[in-house]
Amino acid sequence: MPYPIIFDTDPGVDDAQAIAIALRHPDIELLGLTTTYGNVNIETATHNALLLSELAGQSIPVAQGAAAPLAKTKYPAPAFIHGDNGLGNIELPPVSGKAVSQSAAEFIVDTVNARPGEVTLVAVGPLGNLAAALQLDPGIIDKVKHVVIMGGSIKEGGNVTPVAEANIFNDPHAASRVLTAGWPLTMVGLDATHRCVLNPDHMEAIAAGQGELGKVLAGSYAFYAEFYRGALGIDGCCPHDSCALAWLIKPELFTTTKGHLTVVTDGDAEGQTVFAPAGRPFIDSRWNRTPTVEVCTGADGGAIVEWIVDTLK
Repeated sequence: MPYPIIFDTDPGVDDAQAIAIALRHPDIELLGLTTTYGNVNIETATHNALLLSELAGQSIPVAQGAAAPLAKTKYPAPAFIHGDNGLGNIELPPVSGKAVSQSAAEFIVDTVNARPGEVTLVAVGPLGNLAAALQLDPGIIDKVKHVVIMGGSIKEGGNVTPVAEANIFNDPHAASRVLTAGWPLTMVGLDATHRCVLNPDHMEAIAAGQGELGKVLAGSYAFYAEFYRGALGIDGCCPHDSCALAWLIKPELFTTTKGHLTVVTDGDAEGQTVFAPAGRPFIDSRWNRTPTVEVCTGADGGAIVEWIVDTLK
């Protein structure tokens, strides 16, 4: 039976690939795409979400959401990683569809309430839309099936600061609300995603199997891989956002542990996700005060990349 999901996204090169998986995988029922600023501004995120589903020949509701963080100053979008248009600055075809009239938060609340106990929220950008949905209707905490977050880092260190991962750093106040809300939640962070590398041969196989969408995935990948060559010295890229869907379908490919998360919201460690393993006593109880969640501490990178390529080729 397929997993009904809402995919919350800021597309973004690795988001585009994950959206392709969500559109293609037989075990995923994609109920809608909700967009947020992050890798790009909100208008570009919505444009790209509409474009990617159209290129795949599907009509998926797209709901536009957060344009800025809850409390902090917004940083410029990282055009040097994803390109000004979020898809590696390649030429893109026009879009015919439009976003639905509901906001992303309203779409999340309405969809979860229409199918209580069924819907999984998979969020791969800054977490403003999920925070806004909680504000709109706190009752969804007991009605979602699961929440899967691509974000954060336990022992891996950060990718935008020495300690913070980009999605959490972009809106730490929203992340704090979402990661400590008390709903069933799994965090798929850099400890898992940095174990996965998609190389040029993998990308060629994907492009060949995806038609018009494949051209966009391959073209944007080339720009993204250039960033990774300089940043991490690898030949390829880490498919961060696809890993969240890999966890949903193939959780056995990940190492996980349960415990308590807190998010640092200001100061030099802003955006850091602090994890206290369940049952481990510390000098003070403050690190154990949040609800228990599951975090990924490692992953079988080779098997996950194989799953991504098999799904898309």
